[in-house]
Amino acid sequence: MIPNLSIIRVTNSDIIDLQAIGRLTFYETFADDNTEINMRQYLEDRFSIDKLIREWNAAGSEFYFAKLNNSIIGYLKINTGASQNELKESNALEIERIYVLRDFYGSGAGQALLDYAIQLAVHKHVDFVWLGVWERNHRAIRFYEKNGFVTFDQHTFKLGDDVQNDLLMKRDL
Repeated sequence: MIPNLSIIRVTNSDIIDLQAIGRLTFYETFADDNTEINMRQYLEDRFSIDKLIREWNAAGSEFYFAKLNNSIIGYLKINTGASQNELKESNALEIERIYVLRDFYGSGAGQALLDYAIQLAVHKHVDFVWLGVWERNHRAIRFYEKNGFVTFDQHTFKLGDDVQNDLLMKRDL
């Protein structure tokens, strides 16, 4: 773990910060491979304050910031139970989002967020952790494979008007 990195739960007073880090990290991660129009539409819809408040309030959903020296450098969103996007199994935890600012790629921040999610899953006594990752995000796929995740299915993901394919990956606990 990075020295001075802390992982803290997002509170309702942090929604503006959540929106900012969510939009920035998503843009940094995917803008080079998608049109500006599709990116803008997705960011406005998926990271609107109203949508983030609904997600934050959803039973079974939790957000966490990765902070380095009091600056937010990434975040994590997990879902359990009915809040999961696909499986909705009581014995599973979904990692819906792990994003880190580009300047911190390779720093260990993403690993720290993943390790934290695994700890939460163990604490919640689930049997496995799963997630979806864009099939063209090879860096992320390698990261998850290195951490014991295997592909078990796929689904479509719509970014603006572009229908994309996500790999569904899981790791048994």
